[in-house]
Amino acid sequence: MYNHPMLLQLPLVLETRRNHALEHATLHILAGKYRNQTMAGHSNPTGFFLLGDFSTEDVKSAAAQALTRLKSGESGLAIHPGCGTNLIAAALLPATFAWAPLRGAKSTRWRLLLIPLALTFALFGYFLSKPLGPWLQKYITTEADLGDLQIVKVVFVHSGVHRIITK
Repeated sequence: MYNHPMLLQLPLVLETRRNHALEHATLHILAGKYRNQTMAGHSNPTGFFLLGDFSTEDVKSAAAQALTRLKSGESGLAIHPGCGTNLIAAALLPATFAWAPLRGAKSTRWRLLLIPLALTFALFGYFLSKPLGPWLQKYITTEADLGDLQIVKVVFVHSGVHRIITK
């Protein structure tokens, strides 16, 4: 089992990570009903926002089901392929790898000659980012163990936006 650094256990951070897991699980459940629907979420220590054209009843039902399923051990629901963590890993790792061979080049000519190597490094970084994003979600940006987390209220904010408040 992975032992989380203390920073990840700080109250506001842990609450955000748990809400992030619940957000992902809720999106997974909604995706089963709303196929091909564009959806997104954003978590914070007091809950999360869901963006998408859903009925409030469906959001309430999906969030309640997500909470129950995560608490019963379905931790895989906390990992979502559309998570920003995956996008960040897929952008930063290749960019960093591509930059590495170019950073020491003193002339434009050397930079041009190193482009094929930089592209090869970027491709390597891209392939490494594929397992890295879900790993970061599992161990850093989400917490599938929801502890005593509860859904307090689901609020319709306006068309396409719901707020799920937790404690």
